[in-house]
Amino acid sequence: MPAPAARPRPRRANHQVALLQGTAEFFPALVQAMDAALSDIQFETYIFDTTGSGADVAQALVRAARRGVRVHLVVDGFGTGRLPAYWRQAFDEAGVRLQVYSPLGPLGLLLPRRWRRLHRKLCVVDGQVLFCGGINVLDDWHDPNHGRLAAPRLDFAVRVQGHLVGQASDAMEQLWWNLKAGQDARQRRLGLALADWRAARAAKLKGRQAQKDGQGMRALLLLRDNIRHRASIERAYRRAIGRARHEIIIANAYFIPGAKLRRALKLAAARGVRVQLLLQGRYEYFMQYHAARPVYGALLAAGVEIHEYAPSFLHAKVAVIDAHGARPWATVGSSNLDPLSLLLAREANVVVKDGAFARELRARLVQAMEHAGQRLDAQVYASRPWRVRALDRIAFGCMRAALWVSGNRY
Repeated sequence: MPAPAARPRPRRANHQVALLQGTAEFFPALVQAMDAALSDIQFETYIFDTTGSGADVAQALVRAARRGVRVHLVVDGFGTGRLPAYWRQAFDEAGVRLQVYSPLGPLGLLLPRRWRRLHRKLCVVDGQVLFCGGINVLDDWHDPNHGRLAAPRLDFAVRVQGHLVGQASDAMEQLWWNLKAGQDARQRRLGLALADWRAARAAKLKGRQAQKDGQGMRALLLLRDNIRHRASIERAYRRAIGRARHEIIIANAYFIPGAKLRRALKLAAARGVRVQLLLQGRYEYFMQYHAARPVYGALLAAGVEIHEYAPSFLHAKVAVIDAHGARPWATVGSSNLDPLSLLLAREANVVVKDGAFARELRARLVQAMEHAGQRLDAQVYASRPWRVRALDRIAFGCMRAALWVSGNRY
C-alpha cells in the first residue's frame, strides 16, 4: 500500500506573525530584514520585476551578497522570464546565485509538464524570519501587461518568527539543491555540487538560531507540491469551512473551486454561516476571468455573498473564519482556489489560529468589500448577455479540457 501523505508539523504557540498589506508594507519589511542578514537569504518568487519599488528588493539582495551573505534566488521560468541585462550583471558581480524553475524551452507551454509552476512566494533570512504570502516582486502600481495602474493591487503577506521558519527553510533548501543537482548533472559537475552543498549547509546552520517554545500565536506552514503534499492546502480550507459557525470571508484572485470546496461553502451557508467572497472584479486574463463565472450561480443560490473588487487588480489569496469566535482561523499565502494552484503549482500558505490576527485581517477585508467591492446581485448575474455566458462556458470548458490533458480531475 502507498505510504500515507505526510501531515504538517504540529502547530506550536511560539510564533510571532505580522500582517503586511501590499508592497507599501511588504517591501520595506523585506528590505529591512535583508539589510540585517548575517549569513543567509533564501528567496523564491513567481514574478521578479524590477520596475518601480521592485528595484528596492533587487538592490537589497545585491547589498547582502556583497557583504558575504549567501543569497539564493529562485524565480519561475514563466512568471519571470529573462531578467534585464543590468540586473543579471549586478547579480553575477555581487554573488547573488540565481536559479530558474522549469524554463519553458522552445515548445513553451505546449508541453503539459511545463504547466507545473513555482508559484509560492517565500523568503527566509538567517533561518530566523520568514516572509510568505501572495505578493510577487512587482510594484503594486505597475502591471507588466497593463502598465501603470490607477490604484494599487490588493494583496497580503506575513512576517513570521517561530518554529515553522525552519520548515520553510528546509523546503526551500531542498528545492534549490534539486535544481542545482539537475543543472550540475547536465554539466557533469556532481562532485563540485556536493562540496558546494556541504559548505552552504554549514553556513545556513550557523545562521539559524534555535527557537524556544514560549508565548505567541499558533501557526503552521502548508506547502503544496506534486509529490507528498498534493492536497494539503485545499484540505485545510475544507476542514476550516466545515468547522465554521458564524462567518467565512475569502478573498481570492482566481476563484474556480472544485466540487468538494463548492459543496463545503454551500453547506456552511445552509447551516446559517455568513459566507462572503471577495473576488476579481476587473478583467485581467481571459481564462481566469471567464472560467470563474459559471460557478457563481450555484453559490449565489445557496446564499453565498459575492463581492467583486473593482478599483484595481485583486491578487490576494487569504481567508478568515470566525474571527470573533472561540476558534478563529486565518490563512495568508500564494494559493488561489483554482486548478492551477490546487493541482499543478508549488504553493505556500501560513495558517494562523489567533483571534487578534484574524480580526485584523477581517477588518481589512471588510473595508475592501465596503469601500471597493461591488456586491453581485443574483438577478444581474442571471441576466448577463448571452455572448458573455458563451465566453464563460467556453473558458470553463477549455479549463476542463486542459486538466484532462494534464491527467488531473477537478
